[in-house]
Amino acid sequence: MISIKGLKKQFDDLEVLKGMDIEVRKGQVIVLIGPSGSGKTTFLRCLNALEIPNGGEITIGDIGANFNGKVPKQKLLKLRRQTGMVFQSYNLFPHMTALENVMEGPITVQKRSKSEVCEKAKALLEKVGLGDKIDYYPFQLSGGQQQRVGIARALAIEPKVMLFDEPTSALDPELVGEVLKVMKDLAEEGMTMVVVTHEMRFAKEAADEVIFMDGGHIVERGDPMTIFENPQNDRTRKFLSLIQ
Repeated sequence: MISIKGLKKQFDDLEVLKGMDIEVRKGQVIVLIGPSGSGKTTFLRCLNALEIPNGGEITIGDIGANFNGKVPKQKLLKLRRQTGMVFQSYNLFPHMTALENVMEGPITVQKRSKSEVCEKAKALLEKVGLGDKIDYYPFQLSGGQQQRVGIARALAIEPKVMLFDEPTSALDPELVGEVLKVMKDLAEEGMTMVVVTHEMRFAKEAADEVIFMDGGHIVERGDPMTIFENPQNDRTRKFLSLIQ
């Protein structure tokens, strides 16, 4: 489903990703953990083509791009449309209702019919537990509800892969659970997911593989039991001792 080979990203003189290789099978949930500044968010943004890598290859589904040379804009757009991304901040349009926020992408980007998209959007809001909030504006919703609208919006474009960038980091603690539940439900349904999070409980319960990053490298990777109960790398052990 996803193949990453030699992925590199540099901002001026700062090398953020130093040649990452990752393979993700269809239906897998991959969780990236690591300290701030380790390159996790940049990695996700490269997958989504929000940041253009300086080298390496990315293949998602049947769309591939080699960033060792210039990549045509159309290829980048095709790559971006393979993924749905949920950000730390909700990024909802404040002047649109929950329903209109979910409908915006399919109508504007994919040029789908409004009637078809409307029914799909209602079903997605029902799926994330907000079927009774379709006419609410973002200011009328809690942070957890706004983030669930964000998840529905990302799903509306029917992506092959869902990317989550610390989706609960901006939430009050009592609202975290409602967002994680939606994510766990997606995982159980077989959605391919790459998740950056500090929610170690989610990683333990939902991940097929946990990857610990530091300094733009993959330091250690393995199943949740191995990473959390018996990490092999000293840097991994030190990081986990501080957050568990």
